[in-house]
Amino acid sequence: MTTKTIQLKGITWNHSRGFTSMVATAQRFSELNPNVEITWEKRSLQAFADEPINELAKRYDLLIIDHPWAGFAGKNDVILPLDEYLPASFMKDLEENTVGRSHESYSSNGHQWALAVDAATPVASSRPDILAKKGLRLPETYEDLLALAKKGLVIMPGIPQDTLMNFYMMCCNLGEEVCSSKEEVVSEKTGVRALKMLRALAVEMDSKIFEWNPIQCYEAMTQTDKYAYCPWAYGYTNYSRNGYARKLLHFHDMIEINGVGAISTLGGTGLAVSAETKEIETVMKYVAYVGSEDCQKTIFFDNGGQPGHRKAWIDDHTNSVTANFFKNTLPGLDRAFLRPRYNGHMYFQDRAGAPIRAYLMNGSDEKELLSKLNELYIKSLDI
Repeated sequence: MTTKTIQLKGITWNHSRGFTSMVATAQRFSELNPNVEITWEKRSLQAFADEPINELAKRYDLLIIDHPWAGFAGKNDVILPLDEYLPASFMKDLEENTVGRSHESYSSNGHQWALAVDAATPVASSRPDILAKKGLRLPETYEDLLALAKKGLVIMPGIPQDTLMNFYMMCCNLGEEVCSSKEEVVSEKTGVRALKMLRALAVEMDSKIFEWNPIQCYEAMTQTDKYAYCPWAYGYTNYSRNGYARKLLHFHDMIEINGVGAISTLGGTGLAVSAETKEIETVMKYVAYVGSEDCQKTIFFDNGGQPGHRKAWIDDHTNSVTANFFKNTLPGLDRAFLRPRYNGHMYFQDRAGAPIRAYLMNGSDEKELLSKLNELYIKSLDI
């Protein structure tokens, strides 16, 4: 009797960190379960952040998602609540071994909507060879960073999405989390100061940054010898591995701002299951495999992944391969700000970055900009 072949489809994002890691786990899972075939497809990083998961869930069994979609998922029954399908002991292990608030970030309405198989937040990176050649040290404070930027050696991602996340960070370091009231994104005093601090840095940088996401910043740092330091961009362990890029990057914890380490905005990705899948038992078996400590530390990591399991971050193997990427940046992950995940926040997130980016490029009245952000925010609360 011929065994039925179960075919599953997944959608992830177009980078070695997001794609080859999942393909490798799918291949190994199929070897262990010969009647299962899992095909992963990929989309751009921007589409990953923007495309509604309700549309993707109609076409795919498995989805790699951005955690701000958790609130939408909890309200719209688009993906399955994993806590109802996976063993309680397994879920407890992931909760206890979270990197920062990564596990919590996929929780909403009393359920866990994805597994944090990938953990990230903006962290600092450098070209040690360039700094050494010029006799320069890593900056430790905002003032140090500004001085280094004036030498033309500093870049940061400047597309709308990353600009907004850095605005969140500055506000947090000035003592105020964004979107904590129903009336305004942040107080005028904090917002104005945060904007001015970001613009003071931006005007010292290559204008190309306003077209660059973190990946493009890292490519610029490794494919040329123009830039020595990036103070905050979502970390990519790939660039700290020998052979991946022309030059090796080292990753670090971030500078102090206002007397405390930079509180960047948590990112990472989660593995979710479409509510429309016809193969729940098999899908859940695969999800548990990918999220397990053993897979995260080995096959997932060894094929370009950036694990979400804490034990992979303190593991000797993963750190030896990445110039201690994980141990060096873990404090930043543990401090990271968990951005809002209410149902309408994606509306705000998709629209608030562009006016901040325009301000960093051209300057404008900070109070008028904050007023525009407040209008977007208040509208998003009604979605």
